[in-house]
Amino acid sequence: MLRQAASNGPLLASLPGISRITPRVDFAPPWPLLSVGQADADGDGDQDAIDWTEQDIVHLHWLLLKEVAELEDPATPLEEKLDTLGWIFTDRDKDSVPFSFVNCLRVVGCSPLSPIAYCGLVDAEEIRLRIRRNVKAWLLATLERYPRWVQDAVMSNPEWVERHLAKNPQWINEQIRRYASEGDLFA
Repeated sequence: MLRQAASNGPLLASLPGISRITPRVDFAPPWPLLSVGQADADGDGDQDAIDWTEQDIVHLHWLLLKEVAELEDPATPLEEKLDTLGWIFTDRDKDSVPFSFVNCLRVVGCSPLSPIAYCGLVDAEEIRLRIRRNVKAWLLATLERYPRWVQDAVMSNPEWVERHLAKNPQWINEQIRRYASEGDLFA
């Protein structure tokens, strides 16, 4: 449903039951933007810095939100799904930082430069709840593509798998290739 909404119209407006919050006027990002010639975060005044327009920044927020639609696709790699879920369900004290899930919802929903029709502020917790209700099915659909032993490893110790994927996104694929070439040493 999210992928269809992303391609056919406003993502947030197409989610039934999402409460809208009265829009605020201050929809512009509250952080300074770099432009050519300004000092960057390192303070070295990189002359190759990109001159971002406000429309570019709003579009970048939109592109990040479109990754949420990939959660329901079984073909989306497990590492990408875990990364997206980590971004969505990060600590609430990080909701106000630039490009957080909540800020992306705010910018895309309220900016007149947004690629979707204006929908105003939405309740991020309601969207998180909808995602939380579906995430198990989405992860299981992705896991069905893997051999049974990989499914068992992910289900029995997801934190261990996530740590390995954070270090090396190809870790599962490497383990599958190694297992295929060496076979089960204990079978």
